[in-house]
Amino acid sequence: MKRGHRTSKLKGAFPRFYGRHAVTAALANEQRVVRKIWGTREAIGALELPPILPIVYADVADLGKMVPSDAPHQGIVAEVEPLDDVWLGDVLEDGQDDKRPVLVLDQVTDPHNVGAILRSAAAFDALCIVTQDRHAPPESGVLARAASGALEIMPWVRVVNLARALDEIAEAGYWRIGLDGEANTDLATAIGESRVALVLGAEGEGLRHNSMAHCDILAKLPISPRMESLNVSNAAAIALYAAAIR
Repeated sequence: MKRGHRTSKLKGAFPRFYGRHAVTAALANEQRVVRKIWGTREAIGALELPPILPIVYADVADLGKMVPSDAPHQGIVAEVEPLDDVWLGDVLEDGQDDKRPVLVLDQVTDPHNVGAILRSAAAFDALCIVTQDRHAPPESGVLARAASGALEIMPWVRVVNLARALDEIAEAGYWRIGLDGEANTDLATAIGESRVALVLGAEGEGLRHNSMAHCDILAKLPISPRMESLNVSNAAAIALYAAAIR
């Protein structure tokens, strides 16, 4: 399954990123097409922009109408094209000689969470994140803001069938660990010395049964009994840290 079909690219409209981190990271990414910039004279003056890039000077109030309510645009908004598809087989081949973890998200749909997870994945040097295309958010200003630039540097593989993707990950030599609060094994014990794929489900529902069936082991984070669970982005950050320090 080296190739697949991605369905989530927006038809007609283009994402609008806002805030200095998201916009400057998009401008620095050679793979990203930035179509247009709106900004205050101060914000635009602080950027090194290609001479052919369309620029529209705008005041703060006008910029506020272009982004979600109360979003911190910091005086800059960019219209961009979604990044090209990233294929799982290509990424696994690139990582065949190292032990960077793969992070798999099972129906995590909140763009704030996915953005925060991208940021943690970049911080702890994950190989990629993998999501099911129909059950993951598209690129957006909200997601890019939460990712704080990581959307531009962390490979994000969107697949049609998550179970088949987990099979391909296993064939590439990864030990698939599903995070489940009811598991009997702690994550640190489950990680061992193998290359790992960390599989996390959505908040509330957790991992689906079929995703659990395509994991090699289920493991839990050893949190206090006073708390039932963690936010999925926090759980992902802790799991990635555990994989990084083994």
